[in-house]
Amino acid sequence: MPDSQSSDKLASIQKLIQGHQFDVAYSQLENFLTISPNDIDALYMAAICSRHQQRFDAAQQYLDQLFSLKSEYCRAHQEQGHLYRQQKYHTEALQAYQYATQINPALESSWSAQAVLCQTLNKPELGQQALMQLKRLKSLPKAIVSITDLLALGRLAKAEELCRQVLARQPRNIEAMRLLASIASQMGALSEAELLLESAVVFDPDNTQVRVDYVQLLRRRQKFKESLDQAGQLLATAPDNPQLKSLYAIESMQMGDYDTALEFFDSVLQQLPNDATTLTSRGHALKTTGNTAAAIDSYRAATQAKPDYGEAYYSLANLKTYQFTEQELKDIQVIDKRHKLGLMDRVYISFALGKAFEDLKDFSRAFDYYQRGNALKKQQCTYKAEKMSADLTSQCRFFTAAQCAKLKDYGDNSPDPIFIVGLPRAGSTLLEQILASHSMVDGTLELPNILTISQELRRRGEEGNKLGYPDIIAELNEDELAQLGSRYLKETKIHRQGAPFFIDKMPNNFRHIGLIKLILPNAKIIDARRHPAACCFSAFKQLFAEGQEFTYSLDDIAQYYIDYVELMDHWDTVLPGEVLRVHYEDMTSDIESQVERILNYCGLPFEAGCLEFHKTKRAVRTASSEQVRQPIYQSGVDHWQNFGTQLQPLLSTLAPTIKRYEH
Repeated sequence: MPDSQSSDKLASIQKLIQGHQFDVAYSQLENFLTISPNDIDALYMAAICSRHQQRFDAAQQYLDQLFSLKSEYCRAHQEQGHLYRQQKYHTEALQAYQYATQINPALESSWSAQAVLCQTLNKPELGQQALMQLKRLKSLPKAIVSITDLLALGRLAKAEELCRQVLARQPRNIEAMRLLASIASQMGALSEAELLLESAVVFDPDNTQVRVDYVQLLRRRQKFKESLDQAGQLLATAPDNPQLKSLYAIESMQMGDYDTALEFFDSVLQQLPNDATTLTSRGHALKTTGNTAAAIDSYRAATQAKPDYGEAYYSLANLKTYQFTEQELKDIQVIDKRHKLGLMDRVYISFALGKAFEDLKDFSRAFDYYQRGNALKKQQCTYKAEKMSADLTSQCRFFTAAQCAKLKDYGDNSPDPIFIVGLPRAGSTLLEQILASHSMVDGTLELPNILTISQELRRRGEEGNKLGYPDIIAELNEDELAQLGSRYLKETKIHRQGAPFFIDKMPNNFRHIGLIKLILPNAKIIDARRHPAACCFSAFKQLFAEGQEFTYSLDDIAQYYIDYVELMDHWDTVLPGEVLRVHYEDMTSDIESQVERILNYCGLPFEAGCLEFHKTKRAVRTASSEQVRQPIYQSGVDHWQNFGTQLQPLLSTLAPTIKRYEH
């Protein structure tokens, strides 16, 4: 059935439900679901009809099917609450309503139901909180409630439109500014989001939520000095507030002040003993500084404090060097069987179990858990492989040999940056650790600055109905290009410690090598490359919070790797000699010659410390942090072959790329 017909049909059925004609509506839904058995809206309405028909088992089956397709559908969780409540399962109903409002705080019906159920269950404090939230919700303008609802449903374009309408009438509507900043942030327009929140803080400096949002946005933009300053100002307004203490600790971590971070985490734990979130954050700080044993203790304490806290289990697994005990594995499996578990807890548990069974060499079960975790995570993103392919192709079209021949005439001539690009899990952290062990090079982290500049150029074109990105670059004059290069150097200065050179290891920068060479013509670029199957599968079994959405599907990863190779071939053609390619397998088999090759390319004298990179004391914030603190090893090079059966579709897609790589 065409989409327009489906929408019209479901709209017609919805009117029947609103008119309480549940039997007629359900009959039409049965026919609809025969053709479209996985339609989310149809399953939701079928659950409503079944509940009103007193067919509770059928209603639950529809909801279960819906949750398997979209586990964070807020109204479905509210309907789950209605279903439990109608069957007098009061505790379960309360939990369902609570989860619904966690996803979408604009659900009046769920707040109201919580207040009533808390009376029934003799939970007056919780009931009072629900009533306060309900009162606050009813006091908000309807437009703001609608925007909050649209955001929870993922309808960003409509939410943005409503926000702008509100702000056109009320330019200083703080909540509308905050919500529009959230939308802009989700759409990658971080500069616009920052400006909105900065203005909101000026207009309403006593609004704690706005100021927390502002701190978090500054952190996301890696403006760590500013985010720490703002967190400090906020903490000064309520020095004993544990949430604000935690926020200040996190910002201290970003600035590399782990002693202060740990001091504040410990202070929070004195107020909130056994708080799982704080224990896990404390573990992250300890892990980053190399105190692995203490990090393990902190993570394990979090699992004991809150047995269903998935992030703590995943954090243990993500150390790569930790193996779960037999009892821990049993405990995680018990948690995994619980019917109601938050989406991210389920995702974390899935990846933790994948690692646990991989350690036990039960590769089939390990793969199933990795696949499930990625499938759940993919529900949250809108990544389209075909759009990414088109974006990368546009780079080839715009950056011709003739265009690139002009590059050295523009930009900021500073030779300071060394970019390490490629795919995640291809060895970029190893290369960074080696170079950061050199006295003339500062290691930093995955800096977002080039991606931000590219996004700003993209939006400039869209807003002016002009050329898209990268074509909009043609409109930039020599001064503008030089200013972009200087801006990059100025913004990244905070991450440096005074060495002449520094590393930017954002892997996705391979998409923007043309832009980099335009604004920073003397920058060095190293392409970290790894065997296609090894790289793709390693990325698949690594949970990325954001920025690497292509890793949630083996099909998407395969296409991304193929597109990456094609684009790097193009850069080799139009920018000959500008990019140094380093193969992970060569690093593990002959590190001495590879280190010499890398240092020669970067114009750096040889230093023996680069061969003893694992002894270098520095904070490492990536998933490979524990691995790069060990001497070079080859055991993981062909580890993907343990999953050969499960990876056959991937291997088939990558076959030409693998053949080329191996020869």
